[in-house]
Amino acid sequence: MTRQNARTNLRLSLLAGAACITLAGCSEPLDFDLRGLGGGFTTANAATAPLAARPLPDDRGVISYPNYQVAVARRGDTLKDVASRLGLNAATLAKYNGIDADVPLRKDEIIALPTRVAEPSPATGSATTGPIKPVDITSVAGGAIDRAPATPSVQTTALAPAPSATPPAQTGKEPIRHKVERGETAFTVARLYSVPVKDLAQWNGLGADFAIREGQFLLIPVPSQSPPKVAPAQTAAATPLPGAGSSTPTPPSATKPLPAEKIKPAAAAPVQTATATTKPAEPPKPVADVGKVTKPVATGKLVKPVSGTIIRDYSKGKNEGINIKAAPGTAVKAADAGTVAAITKSADGIPIVVVRHTGNLLTVYANVTDVNVKRGDTVSRGQSIAKLRSGDDSFVHFEVREGFDSVDPNPFIN
Repeated sequence: MTRQNARTNLRLSLLAGAACITLAGCSEPLDFDLRGLGGGFTTANAATAPLAARPLPDDRGVISYPNYQVAVARRGDTLKDVASRLGLNAATLAKYNGIDADVPLRKDEIIALPTRVAEPSPATGSATTGPIKPVDITSVAGGAIDRAPATPSVQTTALAPAPSATPPAQTGKEPIRHKVERGETAFTVARLYSVPVKDLAQWNGLGADFAIREGQFLLIPVPSQSPPKVAPAQTAAATPLPGAGSSTPTPPSATKPLPAEKIKPAAAAPVQTATATTKPAEPPKPVADVGKVTKPVATGKLVKPVSGTIIRDYSKGKNEGINIKAAPGTAVKAADAGTVAAITKSADGIPIVVVRHTGNLLTVYANVTDVNVKRGDTVSRGQSIAKLRSGDDSFVHFEVREGFDSVDPNPFIN
């Protein structure tokens, strides 16, 4: 299996999962972060963590990190304008970012630079110099220890730091730079990195529709790093001397002896004699070994959506379902009776059908065409709901989900 096919299966799983997750919005306001699932899988804790604001660029629009540089577009800019401002080749910059050089850019849109340009400095309108680097805690702490006086009793007065001829270096965490692949959306990228999609849009200057394009580079927001809180030092006057402070109460045993304790002898237990009617004690029932992992019960209650060959098996986290190949135009059948809960499309416009069944069970049918049902329809077991696509794409990506968590479909259809 090539890397490209593996990515295709991962995107199918992400899109099918997103289709299931959007069902949470049927009775509540639309959740732009694809969370709030009520008991299902959630990354809400990670998404609600405070995130840092995107660093400010210099006058050229450049933000520099140790491993790459990006440029922030101005209102009305094209790639030709950005290239001219930075002294780069417009065609090379356009090819690197997967966009034509004459296409208007959004304000604050991130443009990846194929080669490094001059580092930000006061000459380029930056208050700091060099790329943004993380704080070296070891060197800072070591320097503070080296500068500490050898005699702690000597008191000194802190002087104002002398003006430095070299501006300070900017510090911060380097974010992941994600290159968008075919079929990905801002929502799937945000969920992949457990960040709110609104923060992803603000960092990358996305529009109100959160649209992204294939080949675009996105900066993934990083958590904010607050300085550690240091408790204020107590003065010598506030610290009580040894032996001073509140008085210790006298223990009761020191003034009055404890009463004598009277202990009664324990009654002897009656001796039971074995009789003809006495039943022997039953041995304890064996306790189930809860340490062993039990396999899910193979219900076998679902029918195969198409009669064909499984060309890609279930793999948790990589392929959340199975891919079943058959002849183009083959009818895709509902695995069991239920209600059509959602019909959505991938970024390429390929339909995805989600059917809800009894027992909190969902089935997903992706990579199909000619859908002949609509949301809210009641379908019967084995009813045709769509068809397979033509060419090499004549397979259905089939998922079974308990709630919003994917499970192996094979025990259900075998």
